[in-house]
Amino acid sequence: MNVATPHAAQTGSASLDLALPPQADDILSRARRVAAVAEQHAIAVDRDGRVPIEAIVQAKAERLFGLLAPRALGGEEASHAEIVEVCFILGQACASTAMIFAMHQVKAACVVRHGMGAAWHEGFLARLAEEQLLLASSTTEGKAGGAVRSSDAAIVHSGGRIQLQRDAGVISYGETADGLVTTARRSPDAAPNDQVLLVLDRRDYSLNRTGGWDTLGMRGTVSAGFALRADAEPEQILPHPYSRIHAESMVPSAHLFWSATWAGIAAGAVERARRFIRKAIRTEGKPPPAVAHLEKAMAALRAARALIATTTAQFDRIKHDPAALAALDFQSAITLLKVDASELAVQAVTHALRACGLSGYRNDGDASLARHMRDVLSAPIMINNDRILADLATTSLVAELPQTICN
Repeated sequence: MNVATPHAAQTGSASLDLALPPQADDILSRARRVAAVAEQHAIAVDRDGRVPIEAIVQAKAERLFGLLAPRALGGEEASHAEIVEVCFILGQACASTAMIFAMHQVKAACVVRHGMGAAWHEGFLARLAEEQLLLASSTTEGKAGGAVRSSDAAIVHSGGRIQLQRDAGVISYGETADGLVTTARRSPDAAPNDQVLLVLDRRDYSLNRTGGWDTLGMRGTVSAGFALRADAEPEQILPHPYSRIHAESMVPSAHLFWSATWAGIAAGAVERARRFIRKAIRTEGKPPPAVAHLEKAMAALRAARALIATTTAQFDRIKHDPAALAALDFQSAITLLKVDASELAVQAVTHALRACGLSGYRNDGDASLARHMRDVLSAPIMINNDRILADLATTSLVAELPQTICN
């Protein structure tokens, strides 16, 4: 298995071995140039808890934020497999950069799939591609916590426009973004799960900070709390109900792109451990005592890569079939991808750290894996695996067990 070095621009990056079209080589080359910039600033981004603005500027220069937009609107119609590979490349250099890119592409995927045919949204996608707009997400509220399928704040229609006031518990890189995509109740008298998805240009809303972001890892995402106030046109609401957007776009895109980001963090950690052990063999004539942990780290990374590749291919086969996307089998698979990939990434980084011993445990030195460890621990925690598994278990109680193995 080829595992990337962190010096992506000089030596190339490992991939997830997905089946990509020839033009993807250009996209991945551009991603490697962004990764090289992100890596240069990763320590400062983590230390200072600041948005990786240098990498964002480079990503805009490489035109990575408009990848999913249709060609007719100035984009490149990139596939989910191509976005997954970019997340993996960026994750090897700077976890926060990769996660910001991933979260942006999740929102872009929703607008592309559910906004085409609507004049306002097509115009917005054209602007996104031309101006390389960075989209943030607001799906978490103070009262709802991580319950994405429930909203407290409601859309209010007044004077031919719509208003929204939202206690947004988390908006990652909110003050840096050029636009925002947020869930909301359809109206003040709608049920909490009768939701819509609203696309906002930066001039449509204001953000007032209500909380900070001083965390163990993923510090560069700056996922602070805000009071969101929006005033927009009714046409900015995506025409499909959020229940459909959630099943067809939000969850598949998020779980694929996030998982690739975490696998990228793991790949970066494994490569550091490999270099550490090679150096030890050259200088001491024998491997360090914990060398067996390197193989365990590589096995966990190999499993994560295979799982992501398989699920990406599954999504690609059924992406034009709404019924298949909403089916319990696929929804269970895409949900478990998030859980399993996050746990495997943590395992890979933990074993890489143990392979390096004290050198990996230190905050300084070429073998330090402290930042990788802190960043990857966000994977099972920030979107809590226990909550996901509890929700999935409830669904599984009413599902019929398959009666065959191969069909």
